[in-house]
Amino acid sequence: MPISQDVINLYDRFTHGTMSRRAFMDRLSRIAGSTAAAAALLPLLQNDYARAAMVAEDDARLDIGTLEYEAEGVTVSGYLARPKGDGKLPAIVVIHENRGLNPHMKDVARRLAVEGFLVLAPDILSPLGGTPEDSDKARDMIRALDGEAATAQLAAAVPALEDHPQSTGKVGAVGFCWGGGMVNQLAVRVPELDAGVAYYGRQPDASQVAWINAPLLLHYAGLDERINAGIADYEAALKAEGKQATIHVYEGVNHAFNNDTNAARYDKAAADLAWQRTVAFFKETLT
Repeated sequence: MPISQDVINLYDRFTHGTMSRRAFMDRLSRIAGSTAAAAALLPLLQNDYARAAMVAEDDARLDIGTLEYEAEGVTVSGYLARPKGDGKLPAIVVIHENRGLNPHMKDVARRLAVEGFLVLAPDILSPLGGTPEDSDKARDMIRALDGEAATAQLAAAVPALEDHPQSTGKVGAVGFCWGGGMVNQLAVRVPELDAGVAYYGRQPDASQVAWINAPLLLHYAGLDERINAGIADYEAALKAEGKQATIHVYEGVNHAFNNDTNAARYDKAAADLAWQRTVAFFKETLT
């Protein structure tokens, strides 16, 4: 079933704003022409975690576990993935979207692990009991987080990986959507961060760019007007401060184009190209 850009834009406003599910469904019904048509569209708009796992949970190449670390007086739990073996590895923090640490984000962690990295995907909702299965509830919980506390809890993942016995001490971060914005914040707040990759993430204030030390790779979706409104000021500030940053805008694709569990927004060509660039960037900056 083809999905119009109006429908995708409406879903984006719902998932990233304060619109209630009832208001969203009412507006979707008006666009689609009926309640039944809206109900038929909804599964295509929502993430379907059964669609694909590019790297299986039981992949024989990997060791999978849990890592807990302390931050701001609370314990944060994360999903840890690494290639089997005893050697030391460069490390990467994977920061999830605004739906919490779901199966897709764990899969992203495994994809990086098979590329030769020690990977930690923190669950920023773990101090509150963990990411719930209901993605709308997870979104509401993340929306209610204290931004400074959440940033501090994610920032603490960097020294946790620096000190991990199987880490080389080099640590990068990659994030998507809400997590992309958090990567930009970590670049500002954590001078020890060695590299950052932000997928369609909200930009920091231009006045904070001077504090960035890490080289950055920034992926944006051409149709993502909400996030793209901040690109020009961010790019200008990065250039003015002499920071190392590469920006790619993937034309004709939507916010969350990397998420292969979302039929409406996933774009394989853009996702594959961005992923190739991401892996190459981390291998260049962390190894």
